[in-house]
Amino acid sequence: MSNEKQHTLILENRSEMRMTGVKDIGSFSDTKIILDTALGELTVRGEELHVIGLDPETGDFSMTGRVKSLMYSSFSSRDNIFGRLFR
Repeated sequence: MSNEKQHTLILENRSEMRMTGVKDIGSFSDTKIILDTALGELTVRGEELHVIGLDPETGDFSMTGRVKSLMYSSFSSRDNIFGRLFR
């Protein structure tokens, strides 16, 4: 696996999350965060979600909140017109 495909996710007590390999934040609200990662799009759903930060140079991302689900997709909703309409 090459360095540009490196991606890690650490979720502590379903309330604090740190990740590497994040390319961009597609969108975010207090109930949903969409991230573009090295291994596909990741949708985080929960309550009181708060983005702490993303370092675009290193790909380090952190957030807090009550995480209810994590879902990876191999496609990006940014590339899909319906995905952009229904974000």
